Amino acid sequence: MRETLIVIGLVVLAVALRTAYTPFLRKLGAFTFLAATFCLLYFLTYSIVAGLCGIALWLFLPWVELLTRIRQMRLPLENHLSQLPIPNPAFFPNATEAATAMNEAGFEHVSDCGWEWDGMHQYFRLFWHPEERAVAAVCLCEQSDVAFAFISITSVDSSGITWRTTNFPFATTLRCPPDVRWNHVPCRRNCFHQILRDHREYLSRAHVPEDHLQMPDPDEIEASIEREIRKQIDHNLAIGIIRLTGNTHFRYSKRGLFFLWGQYIKDMVRLC
Repeated sequence: MRETLIVIGLVVLAVALRTAYTPFLRKLGAFTFLAATFCLLYFLTYSIVAGLCGIALWLFLPWVELLTRIRQMRLPLENHLSQLPIPNPAFFPNATEAATAMNEAGFEHVSDCGWEWDGMHQYFRLFWHPEERAVAAVCLCEQSDVAFAFISITSVDSSGITWRTTNFPFATTLRCPPDVRWNHVPCRRNCFHQILRDHREYLSRAHVPEDHLQMPDPDEIEASIEREIRKQIDHNLAIGIIRLTGNTHFRYSKRGLFFLWGQYIKDMVRLC
């Protein structure tokens, strides 16, 4: 009975920690889950090796998807945004509030567009602000029955470096080119005004003055997104994360699968 209560107590503690707002506590919750798994198998077998195997099982769990769905994926080298109606707001978490906040902050609506990547649909509501010299987007990703939304604010300085602040909830699935800098804020931070303040502070910490930022062209925002994605693909081809399949598509290489595994582990520990 004592062993059972220990395992139950660790699981309850882990769930409580994972719901905390502090990043350190959420990470501690992930390690508490590992401790609960170790104790469960150890108490069942009285073998330290069995407990360690239980921990390893969590770490290698992503390989089930990596060696099945991800390994079979073929993604296009060229993908073009098209004008699309925004889905039902009921499936677009916080989109209406974010768009309203962008208007309140002086951002002007540019377009609603989207594209598809191997069964995943991405929708964008694009805005721009001439005084801020920034482009803002509310993005929705849908795959099967899973949907999530995030906000991003992007500025480009006079040397061509892209500075982006976002509450995107996951680690990136491709390496970013050297001239793209990401500032990740907690995914629970859905207030656009706060994310805008975070973006201004990010530029300030990076010593990028406002007069060194390029003025966005609202007619070129969609094209600039397409160019950035293609540049990211070319960068990952060059470093071996992905490789061509010979028919205008690419797939993840062995090195890319290990890269994705590391990103999965980051997401499991970080949880936003």
